[in-house]
Amino acid sequence: MAKTTHAAALLIGVGLAAGVGVAAAQTLNLYTARHYDSDEALYDAFEERSGIEVNVLQGDSDQLIERIEREAEASPADVFMTVDAARLRRAEAAGILAPVESAVLAERIPAELRHPDDLWFGLSERARIVYYDTEVYDEPPLERYEALAEPRFEGEICIRSSNNDYNQSLVASLIAANGPEATEAWAEGLVDNMARAPQGGDTDQIRAVAAGECSIGVGNHYYWVRLAQSDDPADRAIAERVGMIFPNQDGRGTHRNIGGAAMVAGAPHPEAAREFLEFLSSPQAQQLFSAGNNEFPAVEGVEPIEALMPYADYRMDDLNVSVLGENNARAVRLMDRVGWR
Repeated sequence: MAKTTHAAALLIGVGLAAGVGVAAAQTLNLYTARHYDSDEALYDAFEERSGIEVNVLQGDSDQLIERIEREAEASPADVFMTVDAARLRRAEAAGILAPVESAVLAERIPAELRHPDDLWFGLSERARIVYYDTEVYDEPPLERYEALAEPRFEGEICIRSSNNDYNQSLVASLIAANGPEATEAWAEGLVDNMARAPQGGDTDQIRAVAAGECSIGVGNHYYWVRLAQSDDPADRAIAERVGMIFPNQDGRGTHRNIGGAAMVAGAPHPEAAREFLEFLSSPQAQQLFSAGNNEFPAVEGVEPIEALMPYADYRMDDLNVSVLGENNARAVRLMDRVGWR
């Protein structure tokens, strides 16, 4: 069973560096910003298949990046795993990632879901979609992200703050599709249409739509799926009232982000790191990603969980997700200028 350390971060930093209790060749040290308990199934499956023990340190992405920088050549980290292309970009900019040459990863992971120089690899897909109140609208009220800025939706939209990486990546994708000037005009219209000041997480946007606080919300797809599959009847009632829209199906497709991973520069166990990354792209691991957090598999041909099958054939934007990170700083400045707080 994978060994996970949360609060005892200092202990793992010392213990892993020394390789305590395990042979060096049979150890993988994973720094992960994914906070899903279901990921334990991934680690256990890898250990069973490879015989390599996975030691896990969880934390915030920026904290982990800073930690690896601080540890420098003494860092025990082999693999860094996180969500959102912007966070992977920050790790890349910090110079803490190393390229991985792997025919397996090159074959399995589509080019648009991995770094052009193989510094990181997207391993699961998450669509940023639009929610709507089915008691207000008999049919989906829009088809494109661009429509969120239309005056007809004044006072109707709930969305998270601009410091949310998922929103920053959505804006980054719009910059790539429409250019910075058009995207800034769009963001101004979106802010004008907000029903309330940005607050809460994605689930809070869904709950706000169901409560009638707004009729349209924006968030990742799996938050709705969690409610729909909840054991709580109240959660399922919320999902039944709130509809989902996968925008831009008539064009570039719905914006997607990723959960991804990379080998750390100077990894003490580089072969184990490569083997772990390759495992994460296997059909077994891809199905575990989907089952664990209701994410879409990154590998073509692997079916998602049953709850996602109705959406499996929707078109996703084929923009290389590395562009989301490249456009992040511009997106943040743009959102700040229009008063998106």
